[in-house]
Amino acid sequence: MMGVSRSGYYKWKKHPPSERDINREKMIELVRAIHERHRTHGYRWTAAYIRVNENIEVCNNYIYKCFRYLGIKSETKHQVHYRPRKIRDRYPNLIYSTWETVDRPRQVIVSDMTAFKVWYMYIEVTFYFDVFTKEILSYKVAERRGAREQYIDGLNDVITLLKGAKVL
Repeated sequence: MMGVSRSGYYKWKKHPPSERDINREKMIELVRAIHERHRTHGYRWTAAYIRVNENIEVCNNYIYKCFRYLGIKSETKHQVHYRPRKIRDRYPNLIYSTWETVDRPRQVIVSDMTAFKVWYMYIEVTFYFDVFTKEILSYKVAERRGAREQYIDGLNDVITLLKGAKVL
C-alpha cells in the first residue's frame, strides 16, 4: 500500500499534464534534437546554445539532468593518443655489453649498497665485487643513513688491493 486513497489515485491519473510537465517534455525533445545535430558537444554547450539560439532561460544543471534522463554522453572529436614515456636510464650500465669480455681478475670491480632497518637502527652495507671471480673484495658498514665514509674507505681498500697489498 502506498497510503493513497483509491479516489485520490484515479483523480491524479485523470488530471491533465501541468504546464511544467509539458515544458519538461518540450525541453527533452529540444535537447534530443540539438544532440542529434551536434553529437560532440556536452550539456554546457547545449545549455548555452539553447539560451542564445532558442531564447529560453535554462541552467546548465537542468540540461545535465535532461542528458542523464536521455542517457546521452557527448562523443569526443579527438582521439586520445597515449604514448609510452621514454624511460631514460639515469645510471646506464656502461659495462653491460662487455660482461663477456672480462677475462681476468680485477679487470672490472663493481659496488652495491644495501640498507637494513633493524629494530630502531638503520644500517647501510657497501660491497665491492670482482666481476671475474665473483668474490667480495671489500665491504664497509655505516650505522648512519647517508654516511659517505663507507664509500671512501671501501674505495681506498680496493685501491690498496689493486696495488697488491693485503687489506685487513
